[in-house]
Amino acid sequence: MNKTTVRSLTMGAVIAALYTAFTFAFSFMSFGAIQFRVAEALCVLPVFFPPAVPGLAVGCLISNVIGVSMGLSFPADIVVGTLATLFAALLTRKTRGVIVKGLPLLSLSFPVIFNAIFVGAELTYFLGDPFYMNVLWVGLGELAVCYGLGIPLAIATNKISAKFFQ
Repeated sequence: MNKTTVRSLTMGAVIAALYTAFTFAFSFMSFGAIQFRVAEALCVLPVFFPPAVPGLAVGCLISNVIGVSMGLSFPADIVVGTLATLFAALLTRKTRGVIVKGLPLLSLSFPVIFNAIFVGAELTYFLGDPFYMNVLWVGLGELAVCYGLGIPLAIATNKISAKFFQ
């Protein structure tokens, strides 16, 4: 195994662990119809690091499995939520070059859109609330976290990655 592979695997594992840790450090607001999953701020990382894509997906998967086992979420969230995060991370990585005033504004829209639609649909199915309300609540929470915490994280990551990873 070469140095690059070890670095990539390690980085992905660290991101997965951070995602899971943040999800449960703030578990009181990480699940449900109105949620502010602080871990979603990490969704900006695929802009900077390719290993963040699988790291986020694995972190979301682990978080959702534990969340279901604790009764905080629905079993379907294991698949639905994880796929939303994976698709968003892939598109975030794909659009990393579209930077507005040094910020990945377009890239951060994908976690907001995918989670609002996927998780919103899941909540509508299980809770019976109107789809548009679930999309709105999940989307607003995701928007607040991705842009409110993700943008400062992007700025810090950009400075750190320029120093250490180039």
